[in-house]
Parts: sequence; C-alpha cells; structure tokens
Amino acid sequence: MLGRLDYVDSPSARSVRAGDRLRVIAPSGPFDVERFHAGVAFLRERYEVVFDDDIVTRTGYLAGDDARRLRELEAALDDPDATGIVCARGGFGATRLLAHLSPDRVRAAPKLLVGFSDVTALHALWARAGVPSLHAPMVAWLGGAEDAAREDLQRALEGARRGFSSLRVLARGTAEGPIVGGNLAVLAALVGTPHAPPIDGAVLLLEEVGEAPYRVDRMLTTLHHAGWLDRVAGVALGDFVRCDPGAHGVRVEEVLEERLGALGVPVVAGLPVGHGDRNEPIHLGARVRVAAPPSP
Repeated sequence: MLGRLDYVDSPSARSVRAGDRLRVIAPSGPFDVERFHAGVAFLRERYEVVFDDDIVTRTGYLAGDDARRLRELEAALDDPDATGIVCARGGFGATRLLAHLSPDRVRAAPKLLVGFSDVTALHALWARAGVPSLHAPMVAWLGGAEDAAREDLQRALEGARRGFSSLRVLARGTAEGPIVGGNLAVLAALVGTPHAPPIDGAVLLLEEVGEAPYRVDRMLTTLHHAGWLDRVAGVALGDFVRCDPGAHGVRVEEVLEERLGALGVPVVAGLPVGHGDRNEPIHLGARVRVAAPPSP
C-alpha cells in the first residue's frame, strides 16, 4: 500500500485575503528582474503588492549587503497593513540575518511568510515563534510558472490545504505532528545553533537540489549525530533533484532509504515539494498525519 500525508487540524487564521497587502523581500540571493516583475504582476491581480526600490540590489551572490536585507525584512514585519511576506528568490543569505532577529519579533507582528529553499532559515525562525508559514514558490519563480501552479499558490495563500497521496513508503507506521523543515542543506547548517527549528514530535520535511548522494548522506548523518532523527514523529521527503549518482553509482534514493528507513517512525517520499517542476505549497506549522500502512 502507498502512503499519505494529510492535514488534521483546522486551517490557520494566518492567511491572506483578496485585496490584502503583501510585502515582497529578497533576504537571500539576487534574481532575474524580468521574471520578478512578471511574478509581481500576477500577485497584483488579486493583492496589493509593495517592495523597496533597492530590492534589485546585487552584492555578489547576495541581494544587497546584510544591512539592506535585514532592514527590508524588519520593515515588512513592522508594516501594520501587511498580512504576508513573500520572498523573491532563494539562493543564500537568509542564515546571515538570523542573529539579528528574535522569535518575539515575529510573534509580535505575525505575518504569513512565503518561500522555500534558502528561506528554510526564516521558516525555522517562524517555527520558533510558533507562527505558521508557507513553504511555496517565490515571486521570481512565479514569473515563469504555469497558470495551474500560480492558482495553487493563490489558494494556499488564502488558507486552502491539499493532502498528498500515492507516496512511496520507506518505513511503515502512522504518526501525527506539526510539519517543519524544508531544505536539507539549510537545516543541516542550523544544527548546533540557537536558530534550529523545534522538532520534538514533528514531521520533518526534507528536500534538496544539486547535491551528490554522498553529500546528502553527510547531511543526514549530521542530523543523526545531533539527535534530530531520534526526536521526530515522522519524515516526509520532497524532491531530491539533480542529485546524480556520479562515479560511485549510488543513487540518492538508496541513501535516503538506508539513512532514514530504520528510524522506527513512518517515512514517506515523493511529495511534489521543493526544487522540482511542481513545488506544491505546504503549510508549515500545521498538524499533519503521515500514514504508511503495512502491506495487506
């Protein structure tokens, strides 16, 4: 039998409505400006969208220096009229901001954070604050997306939820817990820091792109050594794309099964979430049930 992941609590009030203000920020890397404006145009069909003029700044692999990106994020948090904060792109840079932000700051002005990839660092901050967030496509990606994917994001922004079925089962069982996580490399970089998300009793979401299987193994081993994988209720795996076997001939699927299959908790794989073509939205912080039933 195949596995499932379903939401088991009621939708959070932390959602947006037509006409609401969304603040767009670039907390990580620079982006394709043409695609960015196309994504903004789509969002403006239904919402008020605002962003700072200097959002297009490039400083090497960052969307401006730390001061610019932090100032932009703080302004978004402090905007009393904004209900959502949507990131422009991932890349790298969000972890550099974490030392300057506190869960109290997020909790005092709770807004729906939207993004994935490097934004996993900010999702961890939102999780520490106990504020729901949305693991979902970002503005520059929306600029080249198909209508169906754009509509999925719009529905998710406004609170709609959709479970996942026909998932591959790596380890059987049933468990419930809040879903947390995101990009494996970013999460591994948070191990041993005060910025790691709360994972006790959680369903851990993992996805990755462009990492060789031995590097995926290294990061999962880090989570093992840190005790993370002894504390979760279950694991849900999204896309692991461009993780080619290389000269060793080891597939990333083999690594995932070997490293996660004997945890004693349910593990399902194949969620269309992450850096693949679909990247369906996931409501982080929501309570979910992972069901990986035994074969009949």
